[in-house]
Amino acid sequence: MTVTMADHAITDEAAARAHASEAVKQSGTSFGAGMAILPRPRREAMHAVYAFCRDVDDIADDDGLSQEERLDRLAAWREEIARVYAGAPKTPFGLALVAPVQRYNLPESEFIMMIEGMEMDARGPVVAPTFEDLYAYTRRVAGAVGLLSMPCFGAPAGAVSDRFALALGDALQLTNILRDVGEDAEIGRLYLPRDLLEEHGAPIEPSAVMAPGVRPALSQVAAALGRVAEDKFAEARMALRELDWRTVRPALLMMGAYEAYLRKLKARGWDKIGLPLNMSRTEKMLIAARWYFAPDLKPSQSMDT
Repeated sequence: MTVTMADHAITDEAAARAHASEAVKQSGTSFGAGMAILPRPRREAMHAVYAFCRDVDDIADDDGLSQEERLDRLAAWREEIARVYAGAPKTPFGLALVAPVQRYNLPESEFIMMIEGMEMDARGPVVAPTFEDLYAYTRRVAGAVGLLSMPCFGAPAGAVSDRFALALGDALQLTNILRDVGEDAEIGRLYLPRDLLEEHGAPIEPSAVMAPGVRPALSQVAAALGRVAEDKFAEARMALRELDWRTVRPALLMMGAYEAYLRKLKARGWDKIGLPLNMSRTEKMLIAARWYFAPDLKPSQSMDT
């Protein structure tokens, strides 16, 4: 059962923090390992941010709700975020956010950005957006998470931290899109950009994109988007070279894992795009260990090499 912001009438901050941490635990998120290495106050801050992100994502994806109900619940979160910044939240997850917002000066606009991204999904499904619309989406659902996370990690405020967070957010989200093409198509979603689909003669309908005869065109689309994702990883790596990488270790664990996913997709062959791709627990642990102790800061090689 998913923990939601209205599950319990919690008015104690310690209980609210525990409620947010339980949401992280129940989710089984791959971000959990990265959050776990933070000192307790920063870890609790990230748990609160993640609980918010998970809740709005669950609302947007809840097939048991009508579109109007999903949008109403997201609107309720807009109101709750305003109350968080006024110091008067009404929900457990909102209460868990008050201390991190005040301690780490988290920008209110980024919480609203995340809600806007979920509203795009709630009004959806998203089908073959233009590159412009895709980047508007990734800025909201991934970039906002990054910009909320960096202060919680202890990264310095400024353009370099922002550049790292936004580039990495795009890289992670584009990798997700490539990994989940088949799964998304089954539920009527298609996040591959219309620009590339039209350029390579691939259909823009989710029901048709996985047809056998489409695979040659789809593989070209995937290869092109894969190069874009790699460029984003390279941008993040360049920004990282100007930061103390130790302050962003949680993000690096995700960077290492997702860049490995991207490389595995390419090595397997883009003609197999849409088929399931898994990474073993051992692989993930080895990648996490490498990026925890000695992250790869070298410029990325092209995926075509």
